[in-house]
This record gives sequence, C-alpha cells and structure tokens, in this order.
Amino acid sequence: MEQVSQNVVNASQTTSRTHAQQKMMETTKAFHIAGIRSGIVSGLFYGLYSFVIMILQGFDPIKSAVGILAAPFVMGALNDLLGGCVLLLNVIRNGKFKELSRTLATKPGKIMLLGYILGGPVANGAYLIGLYLAGAFAIPISATTAAFGALFSAIFLKQKLNLRVIAGMLMCVIGAVIINLVKPDSAPNFTLGIILAFIAAICWGLEGTISAFGGAMLDSEVTVTLRQLVSGLIQMIIIVPLIGATGLFVGTISSPFLLLLLVISGTLVGFSYMEWYRSNAMVGTAIGMSLNITYAFWGVLLSILFLGQAVTTTIVVGSIVIILGAIVVTTNPLDFLRKKEA
Repeated sequence: MEQVSQNVVNASQTTSRTHAQQKMMETTKAFHIAGIRSGIVSGLFYGLYSFVIMILQGFDPIKSAVGILAAPFVMGALNDLLGGCVLLLNVIRNGKFKELSRTLATKPGKIMLLGYILGGPVANGAYLIGLYLAGAFAIPISATTAAFGALFSAIFLKQKLNLRVIAGMLMCVIGAVIINLVKPDSAPNFTLGIILAFIAAICWGLEGTISAFGGAMLDSEVTVTLRQLVSGLIQMIIIVPLIGATGLFVGTISSPFLLLLLVISGTLVGFSYMEWYRSNAMVGTAIGMSLNITYAFWGVLLSILFLGQAVTTTIVVGSIVIILGAIVVTTNPLDFLRKKEA
C-alpha cells in the first residue's frame, strides 16, 4: 500500500516538473518572439527616420549650409534633443522620472554613458555626414553594424558565434562591397561618405554590445531617453559651437516646418533605439542588431520611391545580400524546411 502511495506521489511530482518545464519553454519562446518583434520594429522606425532626414537635407538653411559638418551635426543635435524631450514626456507620464538619476548612479548606467557617446555624437554624426556625401548608398553600408555587433559581443560578452552567424556576417560585408562597386555621379564625395558609414557601423556595434550588457539590468525606456538627451546636449553645447554652426542652428530652429520634421525624426529614432535596446537585451546583440539593420531596406526603398534616388544594380543587389545576411544571422533557414516537412 505504501509502495502504491509512493508511486502516486512520484508520478505527481514528475507531472508537475513536466508541466513546469513546458511553462518555462512557452515563456522563453514568448520572450524570444517579443525580442525579435522589437528588433523588426526598430528597423522599420530607423528606416523611416533615415527617410525623413534625407527630406530635411533638401530644405534651406540645411541645404545651403557651408561645409560637410555643419548641417549633419545641427540636424543631429536637434533630432536627438527634440526626440529625447518626446521620450522624456513619455517617461514622466509613466511615472519613471526619478529613474533617470537612479539609472545614471548605477555602474551599468555609467557604462551605458560610453555607449551614448559612441552611438550618438560619434556614430550618428558620421552617419548623417555619410548620407550627405553618399546619399542613400550610405544606408546599407551602415547596416554592416550587425557584423561588428556580433563580433564585439563575441569578444567582450563571450556570446558564441556559430558558422551560420559568421556566414550571415560575411554576407553583410559582401553586400557592402557590392554597393561600392559603382559610384554614383550625384554623390558629393562618395568614398568619404562610405568610409564614414563604416565608422558609424563600428560605433553602433560597440553601442549595441554595451546596451546588451546594461539593458539586461536597466529599463530600456529610461536608458534610451537618457541616450537621446545626452547625445543632443553634447552636440548642441559642444560640437555645434566648435564647428562654427551656431548660425545654422539658430536658422534651423527658426523654421517651424524644419522643427516639425525634426520632432518627427527624433521621435522615430528615439522609439527605434528603445526597441533596439530591448531586443539586444532579450535575444542578444547579434540577433537584435541583425533585425535592426532591416532599416537599410526601408531607407533605400523609400528614397528610391519618393526622393528620386538613382537605382543601380549594385545598390539593389548589395541591399538584398545585406538583408539576407541579417536573416541568416537571425534564424536558421533549415528551420522553415523542417516546419514544412512536419
């Protein structure tokens, strides 16, 4: 009788463990799907941001700005600062205002400051100058950041890279090379623009690695708000006066239309970064950044459809290769075949 009772208890415990394991697997899967969703949304929003920025470049006083630094950093300063203010209002609405100072007081928060500077004034400045010099061709080049992010994560965060992920990273690089095979006549300085897009990619790769470390412990809504405000203030207070662009800054904020566009672009990029940080923390830097770089597709497509960007075989093929590389990094194509067979 006692043996029967013990068997019943053991069976009950086994059932409970199995049920708990199933629940854990379901929760993990839902968590992974949410991370992938955030990565895709971040890519869409950043593509829209890139499109709005290219519209901005077609209006005075931005259009007639002298030099290659003034317009990009003025746009970057206002874009990040105005976007940061929109995010700040959202943080206040959600009752998280005090978390701003608390986050900066933590060790992960202080480490994140380095990411804010690398990804904000440095990377975004290089990206905007790259857009100015090379047009939409700079967009897919900057998307090689997924390869750099995966590489840095393997080095600093010890995230393992399997052969599939490495193959996807190489595809991103090959796509970038293809795009550079033909230089458009309309680009002011194509080569320099491409180099700056690569610099942006490297810095964003470092920021993505840092965000994956700090984002796992901090609220992404708070950290991205800090990122945009810190980036905007550094550019406005330090870089804009340093490069002699104060007059352009004043002229830009005097235009209600340009201010509206900058609020829109700032909001888009702010929420893009929020979803990107969240994705990096949930599914890892390699996958999060690979999903994020789908902005290359959206940015190029919108520029071709609405801004008259020249369509060349190299930009089409190169962009497709980069996007396919991102997909390979993110998912195993064989999984889709297995599902069909099942």
